Amino acid sequence: MSWSRTIRWGLLIAAIGAAGYFGWQKSTSEHAVQAAQKAPAPKAVPVKIAAAEKADFPVYLTGLGTVQGFNTVLVRTRVDGQINKIDFREGQFVKEGDTLVEIDPRPFQAALDQAKAKKAQDEANLANAKLDLQRFTRLGEFATRQQTDTQRSQVAQLTAQIEADQAAIDNAQTQLDYATVKAPISGIVGIRQVDVGNIVNASNQTGIVSIAQIEPIAVIFTAPEDQLPDIKAALAASPPKVIALSTDGKKVLSTGTLALINNQVDTTSGTIRLKAVFDNKDHALWPGQSVSTRLLVATLKDATVIPDDAVQHGNDGLYAFSVNAENKAELRRIKVTKSIDGRSVVDEGLSPGERVITSGQYRVQPGTLVSSNVADATAAKVGQE
Repeated sequence: MSWSRTIRWGLLIAAIGAAGYFGWQKSTSEHAVQAAQKAPAPKAVPVKIAAAEKADFPVYLTGLGTVQGFNTVLVRTRVDGQINKIDFREGQFVKEGDTLVEIDPRPFQAALDQAKAKKAQDEANLANAKLDLQRFTRLGEFATRQQTDTQRSQVAQLTAQIEADQAAIDNAQTQLDYATVKAPISGIVGIRQVDVGNIVNASNQTGIVSIAQIEPIAVIFTAPEDQLPDIKAALAASPPKVIALSTDGKKVLSTGTLALINNQVDTTSGTIRLKAVFDNKDHALWPGQSVSTRLLVATLKDATVIPDDAVQHGNDGLYAFSVNAENKAELRRIKVTKSIDGRSVVDEGLSPGERVITSGQYRVQPGTLVSSNVADATAAKVGQE
């Protein structure tokens, strides 16, 4: 009896324990479900995104160049003499024909007056010789043929002498004109090499002042020789656009066109020299200035373009994170062919209209939920402010 009672008590205690265990399990499961239901959703990673665009993409060749005056002249005197007056200021813009320097004209004026007087004398002699010829002709048989022929020869000699006198006058007038030194071209004058009172000589190689034509102005720059076919093709179609920028490439100084390709390649550097011409009405370019250049050789039509910041470098090549309709990141392998001004052309891996992450990629993995702060809208807002 005592043994069976012990068994009954044991079974009762076991039943009570089992009931308590199953009740605790149920309660724990309900609490876990409620806790899971109350738990916040995963927080989206804040990133900046931009849309891949379908646009025409200009292809530029970049380089370095030097600005040169379209024409540069070293002004020298063509006669000897003393400078009486200087009619320009250093750094002044002068027009073609403006007076620059006046040299003492008195010796040249005297030579001109002498030549004119000589012509007047010979003209008087010619007039008298013609009268004598008329008299001999009227005398007829009373004048010998020799006298008539001699007088006719005298008239011819004096006529020729007057022509020589006129040539002497023209030469003297030219020398007098040379005493006034004028600008041969329009441009900016440099630092003068002589002062008032100096004696200048036509044989002096130093010159008086230099003039550089800056409207228009030229830029000489180089390009790799392997780009020569593309440059020639662009030039054959129409003069391609050339942009001159500051040496850091941040500021556009002027826009012009390619004028010519040099007639030979520099074999030592493997480059070809090019010359571009700019109107330069605002004088943004100055002779001797160093500039960065961009030569437009082609335009890719309807290309897929994304910001450079979206392009990432990995062990397997380039990739970008796109954002799907659920705002989750997807890794895309891409192929980039051209890149300039913060934009890249994607040939493979993305399509126009798809969104790509441009900032915050270091916090993103494939499948990560991201917020959608569009970079273009942010940039537009900043630009308006």
